[in-house]
Amino acid sequence: MMKGNRALITLMVISIFLFAWQSSCFAEVKISATNYKAGDTVTIEGKITPGQELYIAVAQQKMFKSSDTEGKFEKKKLPKKGEKVGYSPDTAIPPLYYMITTNRDAFGKDTDKKFGGPSFLFKKGSGLYNTTMFKLKKSFDDVGSKEMMGPIKTAEQWNFLKFAHEDAYGINTIVKEGNKKGKVVIFARSVIGDESSGNYWDKGTSIKLDKTTGQFTASFASFRHTAPNTAFDVYVNGAKSGSYSIEKNGFWLAKGYRYMNPLIIVIGAILVGTYFSMIGAAGGMLMGAFQALFVQTAGPVGINAANVLRPSNIALTLFSPLGSFYRFAVVERRVAWPVGLSFGAGIFIGSIWLGSYVTQFISMKAYKEWLGVLVVIMGIKTLMEMTPSAMNKRKNIKAMTQKFNAAVKKAKETGGAVEMGSIEPVKSGITDYRFKFWGEEFRINPLLFAFLGIIVGIVSRAFGIGGGFLLVPMMTTIAALPMYVAVPISLIGTCFSSVGSFIGYTMNGYLPDMVLAGSIIIGGFAGGMLGSRCQKMFSEKTLKIVLACTLFFLFFRFLKIEYWI
Repeated sequence: MMKGNRALITLMVISIFLFAWQSSCFAEVKISATNYKAGDTVTIEGKITPGQELYIAVAQQKMFKSSDTEGKFEKKKLPKKGEKVGYSPDTAIPPLYYMITTNRDAFGKDTDKKFGGPSFLFKKGSGLYNTTMFKLKKSFDDVGSKEMMGPIKTAEQWNFLKFAHEDAYGINTIVKEGNKKGKVVIFARSVIGDESSGNYWDKGTSIKLDKTTGQFTASFASFRHTAPNTAFDVYVNGAKSGSYSIEKNGFWLAKGYRYMNPLIIVIGAILVGTYFSMIGAAGGMLMGAFQALFVQTAGPVGINAANVLRPSNIALTLFSPLGSFYRFAVVERRVAWPVGLSFGAGIFIGSIWLGSYVTQFISMKAYKEWLGVLVVIMGIKTLMEMTPSAMNKRKNIKAMTQKFNAAVKKAKETGGAVEMGSIEPVKSGITDYRFKFWGEEFRINPLLFAFLGIIVGIVSRAFGIGGGFLLVPMMTTIAALPMYVAVPISLIGTCFSSVGSFIGYTMNGYLPDMVLAGSIIIGGFAGGMLGSRCQKMFSEKTLKIVLACTLFFLFFRFLKIEYWI
């Protein structure tokens, strides 16, 4: 009995000592504020044992484990990644984690990094450009000062942290913050030192330590897109020394996971809607680029960025055509309905059903790269259509274009309006549909385009686009239709693909950011109406040149060939 009491008393004394020691550590550390706005500089100062290196671990209080995700595809992919790199579905880490230290070598080292160009053409570790990155140590056993890492205490947590900060899928699914070289994300910020190092990931960080006294002051810039009311714990040399919270700093897109003024998105959608209504696409491709490059749609923690970008994008591809379609179909009567409806039926089947199997393999990284491949193929096709040999094979289009250009010239001379001409059906059939436009007869196989529509639907669903940039080249090359006829048909296709894709996303549990989607709808509709009026201001050749230039620009950007764009 006496021995039991001695053990209990000893345990109490040790507990009191530890509490007093931790309290004294807490008293030695001061955080400049308890609340900051996202993007503000956080300053921590205090005193550590003289002679020691400084280790400040800043960790988001709310931890994340792969079993927390609500995404259908992420529930499959994250555990598979865990089996490969060494963490379990219940391994939890803070999504935002920073180690601010004077001894970075304890956790990893600066290493050369190749980047740029399509990853499917380069082996891992290769690329077009050279830079450096801070690579975390491969094994937790090799990590020095493990006791200084706050909530990161096990090898599985280290493996998960390394994956989340260095793998493109992890950054776009869990961390949501990355270090960029130019416009290209290299890795996520984790271990950081004083900005005097010259490293791009240390920018905005200041560390001052007097080892003789132990006095220190450290500051770093908080992530500009930290979610509102995100709480962080601060650990100084292993002891929990305080906490602070990040507050809202602007309009927060809940699913887009960014601070962005909706008015900016509306303006962007107007420009996209106008531009693509003129060349025959509803704007899904360019809006995808706008989201990925400007808005930088990220998605909430646990959901891959692509699975928020795609359903949000559908808002433009669905509503943008409506602004111009009424004019094309009712006012100008230049819609070849049998072709449009057969195309649309195939697209609907591909987007709502078959596209689901492809979508799960298209992460944010793959989304950009494969979209880049698609756009360059279409860009080359568009340029080929303007060669003399191609134009000679399409004499009916040439004749129609000459008539149209003559009408435009006359309208300019007299100050009158240009009449676009109407579709005049000649023969209707499942495999043989003929019509006249500007006195020239055209022939097309609706059944063939129903099958082609299935392919377009799969691509549309996988990338969250309407498919207009595929539809127009298909109709101008395979069916030899003029742009003035191809554009209205493409708008029918984009409506079918958008409805089918949105239903498919909803069935899999992926919903758009409603504010982002609403802003896109408003701007896209206004842009679509504006684009239909602007189209007749330009010749067919001009429209194709503009389309080709846009496609090549996106190719270079998506495949990181020109990383500063």
